[in-house]
Amino acid sequence: MAAQTVAQMTADELLAMPHNGYRCELVQGELRQMAPAGRQHGRIAAKIGSCLEAFVANNGLGETYAAETGFIIDTAPDTVRAPDVSFVSRERAEATAEERGFFPGAPDLAVEVISPNDRDSEIEEKVSDWLRAGTQMVVVIDPHQRTATVYRVPDDICILTEGDMIDGGDVVPGWKMPLADVF
Repeated sequence: MAAQTVAQMTADELLAMPHNGYRCELVQGELRQMAPAGRQHGRIAAKIGSCLEAFVANNGLGETYAAETGFIIDTAPDTVRAPDVSFVSRERAEATAEERGFFPGAPDLAVEVISPNDRDSEIEEKVSDWLRAGTQMVVVIDPHQRTATVYRVPDDICILTEGDMIDGGDVVPGWKMPLADVF
């Protein structure tokens, strides 16, 4: 029996796909479907997103995006990732004239909230993809452990606990959020 080949999908094909109830990403041309986020996941992402959005808007720093916003972080084959919360600086957001479609490039900040069904290898792959694509800071929220792991480069990792503060550093200057407020 001949081996089956699966055609690779492009970012444009992903964008044109009808909504089927799943969250989707494209990784090196391969479609990956995920179950919709659960209640805790959505609540945590909303808290972070609303705090970040208020700060960014009040200070004219750029654009924040909610989950489901796709970022094209690689081409040929295409990779489109969608963090739970993200930020793009004003200069970079203004430099991209097209409002339709996926954002061309990586966000400056990507926040990923771990769901109960996420495997460690999947989270590590996402963090690696974001950093390789140019994301300056990735924050991984672990609701079970009640921690946040902040990545700036693969070997600059900081683990925060509930008594600590998420700090936007030079990526989102001045933005801070007590980790306790996330949970």
